[in-house]
Amino acid sequence: MKQILIDRFLRYVAVDTQSDPESESFPSTSKQLVLANMLVDELKQIGLDEVDIDQYGYVMATISSNLDREVPVVGFIAHIDTATELPGHGIKPQQIENYNGKDIVLNAEKNILLSPTDFPDLLRYVGQTIICTDGTTLLGADDKAGIAEIMTAAEYLIKNPVIKHGKIRIGFTPDEEIGKGVDFFDVKKFGANFAYTLDGSGPGELEYENFNAASAKVKIKGNNIHPGYAKGKMLNAGQLAAEFMGMLPINERPEFTDHYEGFFHLLAINATVEDAELNYIIRDHSRSIFEHRKEQIVQVAAFLNQKYSREVFSVELKDQYYNMREQIEPVFHIVETAKQAMVNVGIKPDVKPIRGGTDGSRLSYMGLPCPNLFAGGHNFHGKHEFIAAESMVKAVETVLNIVAIISSK
Repeated sequence: MKQILIDRFLRYVAVDTQSDPESESFPSTSKQLVLANMLVDELKQIGLDEVDIDQYGYVMATISSNLDREVPVVGFIAHIDTATELPGHGIKPQQIENYNGKDIVLNAEKNILLSPTDFPDLLRYVGQTIICTDGTTLLGADDKAGIAEIMTAAEYLIKNPVIKHGKIRIGFTPDEEIGKGVDFFDVKKFGANFAYTLDGSGPGELEYENFNAASAKVKIKGNNIHPGYAKGKMLNAGQLAAEFMGMLPINERPEFTDHYEGFFHLLAINATVEDAELNYIIRDHSRSIFEHRKEQIVQVAAFLNQKYSREVFSVELKDQYYNMREQIEPVFHIVETAKQAMVNVGIKPDVKPIRGGTDGSRLSYMGLPCPNLFAGGHNFHGKHEFIAAESMVKAVETVLNIVAIISSK
């Protein structure tokens, strides 16, 4: 299975599937459809039923039940696109067999190393096969590792019909990296009772909590007067922007928070004397604290408007997604099933909150409860991205054990 996974993974990462946050089409890039159509052909060759790609690039397929009774329909989902921070084309993966725990030279010419000094997670994989970049591109383990694992699990079930299972649905989505991954996902068509995304990091990772998220656009209207005659008349929008920023808690920025701590994150600032705009994202796992954070933004603007006796500040708030825990807790058995599956394959479950969002979060609020499982990769979105082939094997085994547990009930 290990070599099958490696070959499949390398075949997928060779296809450039970066999404484009500036695009108005869906999917945002046509090159994502290249891999999507490859997957359609491969799913048909493996022998799955109901293989389909729709107008938006969503790939769906079915492994039909071979049981004589009804059990819940489970789905497994991964995303096709890769991030935009580094090039996604011309990927030249390196395979390090029997990793010795020392520095890996990614690029000698540019002196780029993958070192356990900087990335201690590497030491978890001593003796294993590491797949990494050449230091100039993404690897694409996020989330082509998840795709390879789901495909390999599906092929294993098709080739081994003696393994009893209920109906299983497979889904591959575009544009996850730009926050649009399930904009047109047809939950009813998918037809699963619940699902799992395979988009997490190291073995054992299991996530069913994520941030509540909102954006805040703060517009500031100044008053530009010739500086030689500005006394008592000028309102410098740039200075007002700085005043606004200074009224939010300094210790509640991303660089000072971890675990369940939320934050205000200034994404961008654009300022002149006449006009300024601050773009924030607001994050918190607690819904009540999340709502309080949004109110803080509004209150600061209101206070400053009162201070300057005019409507200098205006705020536009937009909720983006919510903590899927609210949707998972009523069906918490799906988390327990995943934990048991990991234990069955010799992995200690590592349950942690996501300090971000996933397709699974939005799907959960669309009626498809969807925790996130490990896919095995590390250092996503950067040149130091790597994955151990053995982690991909464990992910496949976890999927197969989830299927077995559900089918045994």
